[in-house]
Amino acid sequence: MKSIHKLVLTAIMAALCYVAFTFIQIKVPTPAGYTSFHLGNVFCVLAALMIDGVGGGIAGAIGMGIGDLLDPVYVITAPKTIFLKFFIGFITGTVAHKVFHIKELEGKKLIKATVISCFAGMLFNMIGEPVVSYFYYNLILHNADKAKSYLTYMKFVTTSINSLLTVIVSSILFIPIKDRLNKMFE
Repeated sequence: MKSIHKLVLTAIMAALCYVAFTFIQIKVPTPAGYTSFHLGNVFCVLAALMIDGVGGGIAGAIGMGIGDLLDPVYVITAPKTIFLKFFIGFITGTVAHKVFHIKELEGKKLIKATVISCFAGMLFNMIGEPVVSYFYYNLILHNADKAKSYLTYMKFVTTSINSLLTVIVSSILFIPIKDRLNKMFE
């Protein structure tokens, strides 16, 4: 993929991550803070499938990182978000492009590789979000009250639902546009 095309697509996907995270979101209040249902991860994963792991990771980290920085509820967790979203994209793209070589696949093989790649990134998210949140609250923010444990549990619930939606929506969106992307960036 030509570097200017990659840069432009990364920027577009970062913007879509921001919009989906910020405006297609349902905040869930808990006694310890907020968690949310959102579609930002869809565009992080989609970017990883379309570009590569680094491009997808950068798009997710920038888009949702800015979303956190501009939201008074989440501003304190922006560093954690930037870290997690980068690795969601990185893992998804690495599995898709280095393990499965999805640009060369078609039909059922493409569907299987896409779903597994999306699942790999979201599996990291399902494990990483609560684990990183726990350590972030306790070690970085020095806030170890029991309520933060509840928030960590709630993050696992919302993250699991977000992850399932991300795998489904990203796969449905990517498969029909893959061939056009390949032609566009040849």
